[in-house]
Amino acid sequence: MTVSKKRILGRSGIKVSAIGLGCWAIGGPFTLDGRPDGYGDVDDAQSTRAIELALDLGGTLLDTADAYGTGHSETVLGHALRHRRAEAVIATKFGYTYDETTKALLAIDVSPAYIDWASAQSLKRLRTDYIDLYQIHVGDLPDDAADAAGEALERLAEQGRIRAWGWSTDDAQKAARMVRFPHFTAIQQELNVFRDGPDVLDLCARDNLASLNRSPLAMGMLTGKFSASSRLPGDDVRAAGHSWVRHFHDGKPRREYVARVEAIRDLLTTGGRTPAQGALGWILARSPHTLPIPGFKSEAQVRENLGALAFGPLPPDVMAQIDAILDKDLAHA
Repeated sequence: MTVSKKRILGRSGIKVSAIGLGCWAIGGPFTLDGRPDGYGDVDDAQSTRAIELALDLGGTLLDTADAYGTGHSETVLGHALRHRRAEAVIATKFGYTYDETTKALLAIDVSPAYIDWASAQSLKRLRTDYIDLYQIHVGDLPDDAADAAGEALERLAEQGRIRAWGWSTDDAQKAARMVRFPHFTAIQQELNVFRDGPDVLDLCARDNLASLNRSPLAMGMLTGKFSASSRLPGDDVRAAGHSWVRHFHDGKPRREYVARVEAIRDLLTTGGRTPAQGALGWILARSPHTLPIPGFKSEAQVRENLGALAFGPLPPDVMAQIDAILDKDLAHA
């Protein structure tokens, strides 16, 4: 059986690799609410080599945001793609204002004037004259603000500055209101073995939207490399105390998630996969609309994550066994 390594980015018709790259970690240090929101220091040369390797391996979907390192991730990505722009599909995001000097996220702004300004800054950093997928980064917005943002994004599409747009939100009802806009084509949702998102996936199936999947490896938990004794440094987002970091507490892996990984490790590694490749295979099997975007800092991580393309989706019987184990585990939690 030939495994398809490509998928379509919703109703945009843009063809992308079935697994992309998330460029949060390569943005380096920055803060949110005064707390670290990155993954520590980075080596820009290594990040560049990793992006180039991804293209060589057929990984064409690259997801970033102006918030990541307050522009640094976009700058690194633009440098890496300076001679290979046509090979890549760039997705970026907006909505958090920032101070590039202090590397701090400051507030929320999705007004039409801000969208116009923010997109111009992203285009400069990315060294391109168009963005393939431009996404609202703020997950929850009042309806009037979302509508005004949608109208502004449609104008960008008409001007050729973006090809399509989407919204990073786990609220299917909010996202469904955007379907009336012709260039709305993608929802970025949290999706992984531990956290399903059936409402958003149903919407994607109904209206032919793409589901970009953030945290597909549960912030690294599903790589299987953590034990209960693991500790992360204080400059890592997983140690910063953000309420939305579920799988780690103060830089320590939560014991219940370490146990769950161990309970399904043999199933994730079906057919010679690594645990990370199995977790990505779970997402590919979950829906034909999914596009996991695992993060990376090194060439080895890119090679492993994109290596999941050769294996493809997990088999249905393995999916059922994983669900049964996790459902039983949660029932006794």
